Amino acid sequence: MAPSVPRTRAAAALRMKQIALDNQSRMIRRLRAKLATDRRESAAIKKEHESTQMKAKKQHARESHMECHHKMQARIQEAEDTIQEQHLVIEALVEEKASLLQTIQGLQEDNGAPAPFDDEWEEEPDDDPEEEGREEIPIGEGEIVDE
Repeated sequence: MAPSVPRTRAAAALRMKQIALDNQSRMIRRLRAKLATDRRESAAIKKEHESTQMKAKKQHARESHMECHHKMQARIQEAEDTIQEQHLVIEALVEEKASLLQTIQGLQEDNGAPAPFDDEWEEEPDDDPEEEGREEIPIGEGEIVDE
């Protein structure tokens, strides 16, 4: 029996080492599977984060656009208000002018002036500015002088 005991011990030791290797292999497979799962989860989280960032950027762009739009609308409204005010001032000035013209006409009539003041101006025809410096010389009467 003595010679078989060492074989049994050697076989038992080998069997123990094989079991330990099998356990390590299973542990490695489990860890690899967990690593793959963690990587997939990490990729999904990263994708969701990027999507959230993109939505935030789009929302910020929308808000910025709306703010700009509101500012432009306010400026347009301000310009329209200014134009309306100017229009009212012009109307008031036109009415004041008409009133002043009536007053002037009334004063002229009271003083016996020859013609009432007319609102429409008649412009005298201007001479052509190019013709101001030229003399009209009848054809055939001028002398040509060679110098």
